[in-house]
Amino acid sequence: MNKGNIWALLPLILFVVIYFAGSYMLGDFYALPVLVVFMISLFIAFLQFPKKPFKEKLSSFAKGAGDENILIMILIFLLAGAFGELSKNIGAISSTINFALTYIPPQFIISGLFLVSCFISTSLGTSVGTIVALAPIAVGLEENIPGIMAIALAAVIGGSMFGDNLSFISDTTIAATRTQGVGMKEKFKVNFKMVLPVAILVMIIYAILGFQMLQNAQDLNVGTYEIIKILPYVLVFVLALIGLNVIWTLGIGIICAALIGLFTGSIDFLAILKSINDGFAGMFELSILCLVIGGVVGIIRMNGGIDYLLHAVTKRINSKKRAELSIAFLVSLVNLAIANNTITIVIVGPIAKDISDENQLDGSRVASILDTISCFIQGLVPYGAQILAAMAAANMLLSEKNQPLMSPLDVMQYLYYPVLMGIVAFLFILFRKEKKINPAV
Repeated sequence: MNKGNIWALLPLILFVVIYFAGSYMLGDFYALPVLVVFMISLFIAFLQFPKKPFKEKLSSFAKGAGDENILIMILIFLLAGAFGELSKNIGAISSTINFALTYIPPQFIISGLFLVSCFISTSLGTSVGTIVALAPIAVGLEENIPGIMAIALAAVIGGSMFGDNLSFISDTTIAATRTQGVGMKEKFKVNFKMVLPVAILVMIIYAILGFQMLQNAQDLNVGTYEIIKILPYVLVFVLALIGLNVIWTLGIGIICAALIGLFTGSIDFLAILKSINDGFAGMFELSILCLVIGGVVGIIRMNGGIDYLLHAVTKRINSKKRAELSIAFLVSLVNLAIANNTITIVIVGPIAKDISDENQLDGSRVASILDTISCFIQGLVPYGAQILAAMAAANMLLSEKNQPLMSPLDVMQYLYYPVLMGIVAFLFILFRKEKKINPAV
């Protein structure tokens, strides 16, 4: 195996140092623009290894940024943003909130929101799409129950990672199963047994916390709702549940929301177009960030940085347990570096397959480890798309009210599902009983 070059990782190392040091000094993770810091990392990558032609570096950047998974993800971002903005403007969010507050006791709103996020993300196959759709609802609860926004957003993020990890149409599931050459059902069976107890435990935790936080919230001023305005969410859920591609699902959801808005007189045709455009615009920064990250990783891969990570992690494997731990550790490192779980699996998947073949590992276990560990890390990194999308929804409302912006740390303290999922995944590896094997020569 190519030993690679540790210095090729310098752009990502400096990104982590600049981002965390700057955020710490400013006292706010949201205050330092992630895109600006990653652009600095990009130019560091351009300046590195001056003997290599700049044209070659640009080509590697373009190939990385133009990765199929990144472009499809950006399309999903845009469609999800349009669906979320249009649904909000026709009154779907307020109707959903009021409907929930009418029939669910306030003490169980948080656990209920987590459960809904689990179902929708499993149906949509995208954590970011789920967060974009449901984060405004979580933020809207603040109007009725002050102080609930942070834990409500955490419930949405946690539930979205549940579906991102399990859904048959999730990019991470597709990447994990394809790289390991196993069927989705086999991976699902292993994965489901691992995370279902965690999801149940988290629901109980949120129910207890909700009861403690909201025990005095008995007399809420609940507004009216229109069932027809909740239909876009129901339709998107059902279409995804029957297996329709997430792009078509969101496209049909946008059309449904537009028709309902026209039918109820909540919005006119020009306002529909403006809502869709505003939804697109809300995802522009996130989309550009994904392109830049992919491009930086492309240059790092060309310079041998990814090869170095692979070699450093896999050189001391002598048992199946260590083989699985090395895969989990490698996924964690790469995901922390690039903050994208799908791209992480695409990068690590092939070498994980080599490790699996050399050490006679169960492919469905390896696929499950790839997906679960990547979702565990992705659900916690403050510069990942999931938390950034949730922060965007929260801070949009707070800025409109001239209130202090929310930091990712405000939400991360309530992210029980990703943490417990990661702990269970590592226990899943550590407590397997396997005899030592001879490392491949």
